[in-house]
Amino acid sequence: MSSGQVPAHGVAEPAGTAAAGAPPPGGDLLAVPPKAPGGRFSFNLRQSGIYIAFALIIVLFSILTDGELLSPQNISNIMVQNSYVLILAIGMILIIIAGHIDLSVGSVVGLTGAIAAVLMVDMDVAWPIAILVTLVVGALIGAWQGYWIAYFGIPAFIVTLAGMLIFRALTLTVLGNQGIGPFPDEVRTLANGFVPGFFGNIPLGPLDGADLLTLLVGLAAVAGIAGTQWRARQARLGYRQKVDALPLFLLKIGAAAAVVMVVIVQLARFKNLPWVLVLLALLVLGYTLLTNRAVFGRHIYAIGGNLNAASLSGIKVKSVTFWIFVNMGVLAALAGIIFAGRLNQAGPTAGNGFELDAIAAAFIGGAAVQGGVGKVVGALTGGLIMAVINNGMSLIGAPSERVMLFKGLVLLAAVALDVWTKRRAGAAR
Repeated sequence: MSSGQVPAHGVAEPAGTAAAGAPPPGGDLLAVPPKAPGGRFSFNLRQSGIYIAFALIIVLFSILTDGELLSPQNISNIMVQNSYVLILAIGMILIIIAGHIDLSVGSVVGLTGAIAAVLMVDMDVAWPIAILVTLVVGALIGAWQGYWIAYFGIPAFIVTLAGMLIFRALTLTVLGNQGIGPFPDEVRTLANGFVPGFFGNIPLGPLDGADLLTLLVGLAAVAGIAGTQWRARQARLGYRQKVDALPLFLLKIGAAAAVVMVVIVQLARFKNLPWVLVLLALLVLGYTLLTNRAVFGRHIYAIGGNLNAASLSGIKVKSVTFWIFVNMGVLAALAGIIFAGRLNQAGPTAGNGFELDAIAAAFIGGAAVQGGVGKVVGALTGGLIMAVINNGMSLIGAPSERVMLFKGLVLLAAVALDVWTKRRAGAAR
């Protein structure tokens, strides 16, 4: 670079000086590591706004319900009663990141729940085999839709809209317009049961006793969150990327730890960890690693961000699209089993409207309308916002039309925020 040339970061190099990051004459590059950029206080409205909104909604309904929203039993109920939406939201966020949509997941929930009921109740198939067969059916349903979308070129909106009608019709055919139940105890335990308290309870002063195993799990989760975020921060510093100032970073970790421990303590005071929450934690961990660390996950973001560029870079767009719909089918089948097990019956109306809740959870959780943006944790947060709204409005005795109005306004606000932040970023450039 000549002395008069301006480098990419906009600061001219003085003549005769070494390039940024180059070793001094006669020195070793490893002896003088490049200085990482200093941390700074900043606020990303697009990434952090959803968590602030979630906190405000919790505070609002806690006041309106005189604290009943955060009671141990109610927190447990929120987790158990909305688990199927959270499972669907995990699969839906991948679909939306890739630039597609799936309107059929509610009907797939109903159909797979009906198939599981027929296998376990009518045909006396052992429950582990019945669950495996149901998940395979879900994968086949996803493969059916994925083929038409990825390889035949029909838009996902049309294919899944047709699937919503087809699979609902098949649900009514399988059930004969009547419910089938009850389910085996093991399936009901997965949907409604709690992890046994192996270590007993310990006193927590004015909070009475709490299950020790649950508290240990919560502490391990907090340690895992803190350790993961710290390593990520150090890696960004190593690559000279901008990071939050250390006090702000510690504040964010402390806030996350406080939220986790409040939930864990309340669950420990009621009974214990619900099995379905353990399942959700494993799903969130697995899919977060998939989207952040795996090549397949990065390909999903690339396809949603710029389809033509992804194709030209050698990404197998059709294959990735096919497999995300297969994945959605499996998760919808899992949600179908959980929902049927919770009700202890597979009914012909099971899954009605679930696709709307899953899509809303993804968009409220930060997914972009055009694709390419979104996080699994964000989708889970969006699903919890919907759950808290449903639960809080129910506790204050609000009519159903007011619940729908409030949820619709929250969804509109979330999408409007996404559009506004994009326009603002474009204007800044």
